[in-house]
Amino acid sequence: MLGVRCVMAISDNHKGTISHYLRETFTDPLCPRYVFWHQLVNIFIFVSCLSLALETVDKYSDDYPVIFDIIEYGSVAFFTIDYAQSIYYAPRRFGYLFSFWGIVDFLSIAPSFFMMLNLTALQGTKVFRLLRIIRVLRVLKLAREAMRQIASVDGNGKPTNPIIVNLRIYFIALFSVLMISSTLMFYAEGHLYLPETLEHGQQILDHEAQIAGTTAEKFMPSDPISGMPIPEDKRFFTSIPTAMWWAITTLTTTGYGDLYPVTVLGRIIAGCTMLLGLVLFGILMNIVGKTLMAVLFGEGSHTEETHSSGIDSKLLSEHGRKIAALLILAEEGILTTDKATQLARKDTQELKSAFERI
Repeated sequence: MLGVRCVMAISDNHKGTISHYLRETFTDPLCPRYVFWHQLVNIFIFVSCLSLALETVDKYSDDYPVIFDIIEYGSVAFFTIDYAQSIYYAPRRFGYLFSFWGIVDFLSIAPSFFMMLNLTALQGTKVFRLLRIIRVLRVLKLAREAMRQIASVDGNGKPTNPIIVNLRIYFIALFSVLMISSTLMFYAEGHLYLPETLEHGQQILDHEAQIAGTTAEKFMPSDPISGMPIPEDKRFFTSIPTAMWWAITTLTTTGYGDLYPVTVLGRIIAGCTMLLGLVLFGILMNIVGKTLMAVLFGEGSHTEETHSSGIDSKLLSEHGRKIAALLILAEEGILTTDKATQLARKDTQELKSAFERI
């Protein structure tokens, strides 16, 4: 009997160790495993977005279907694990499920699961394939994680250089806008004249002509809003990488004019992309200005009077990692900024003991 109790005690202790190990990995910003996990998330987001873009190129999709399938299934499996742990460790699970990030995380994996069911009727509409573009919104999480690094420290215990972090945030924001704009443009215009779309439209015209006993006309895709036809010389966005070239020239205000939208929805997306290009340009000029001040006059490189979160810069420099963790709790609504500041002044061991008791 005593032996059974000992085995049960060891088993419970083992389960507690595993539970504590997993909780640290997914929720403790001070844990190296937490940093490694989020780096994996960033890598999978980046790879899945590039795969989604290259898959729209006919040559690549025809020559390397197995590689795209492996990336797709691997990404879906990883994002499913990430989604499950986000639900399990969320302070308010229902709040997370219906939050912006919760909905994005769900919609980024749901279409792939529906497509795996091999439902012919649903695949014929391609609704779920189109919904995969929502996965592109996950790139915004890259910027979210980079923002948190402003309040962190490096491996030597020194505060991270805000200029480097700001440059990271800028390039992540640039990649996010580039990816989202080009993907939306491809699905707004490019899907109207995909080979399978043209073939399907021509089959309908042939069938109608056969019934009427006349000669079928050549199918001409048209704008679903204005009804204006799209001639062959105006069908520019045949893939997402092609749309990326248009997006980068638009964001940089170069505007070669070799590619341009002709549909109403495409022009709306183009207008938003132009405005975002101006915003990104303003952000870049701000970063360049601070960098020049730091290089020429030694100002603004590591010190600020106050942090954007309202936390004193001296306290931030001394307790960067601790504040980074507390700011995450404040961001989730668990703590206020004032409370996070008060807790940051406490001893690290004291805080750790308090959280372990919780």
